[in-house]
Amino acid sequence: MTAVQGTAVDIRTEDGIADAYLVHPEDGGPHPAVLLFMDAFGPRPGLRSMADRLAAAGYTVLLPNVLHRDGRAPVVELPAFIDDEARPRLFRRLAPLVLALTPDAAMGDADAFLRYLADCPAAADGPVALVGYCMGAQLALYTAGTHPDRVAAVAGFHGARLATELPDSPHLLAHRITAEVYFGQAENDSAEELERLDKALTEAGVRHRCEVYPGTQHGYTQADTSAYHEEGDRRHWAALLDLLSRTFRQLR
Repeated sequence: MTAVQGTAVDIRTEDGIADAYLVHPEDGGPHPAVLLFMDAFGPRPGLRSMADRLAAAGYTVLLPNVLHRDGRAPVVELPAFIDDEARPRLFRRLAPLVLALTPDAAMGDADAFLRYLADCPAAADGPVALVGYCMGAQLALYTAGTHPDRVAAVAGFHGARLATELPDSPHLLAHRITAEVYFGQAENDSAEELERLDKALTEAGVRHRCEVYPGTQHGYTQADTSAYHEEGDRRHWAALLDLLSRTFRQLR
């Protein structure tokens, strides 16, 4: 595997400083850029190791703390392993913070993150790819619809609130998306939302694929949680790396 170099960085947003993790191949680049949107638990050793794995595959990866308004990561104290007992307790504390992050605020942040990558010497010129987990999949979808000229590919896994009945649901931006889109949902994620999302993307003419990974539960990619599913995670990495490889090969 390619050696990588990771560092903590601060990014100025409209609402203050967002702490983030930037990692890229040790040669410095420039390399194609990937903006990685966190799950609700936020940047932590497990998620940073996923960013490292992407970087080792040849990408410059930015992992920001999207809950920076509530403090630097970790926003709440996390155990080394998030088991079934810890999960409800953590969500009771995190859910109000996640729900307080409005689409407008999140997209103001996304603009700052994209500008940071555009100015980053380690990131190649041109559009970026987005990948998101849980709440991050929703943010990736919002970003692809808000900044279509800056996003070439979107991948989301065990996404939350992707296609609700609310007037600001991210699937309503499907007509603005120009990127290729991939979603790999857990078996216990909302089938109704996935159907609604797939319909919106199809009607908008977006090149996409939406799948359900059998036997998985929400959070299946996160090895530091009890939701982890080894085969689902393997399949997620294969789909993600294939999407990134094809996308950036076409942009050359």
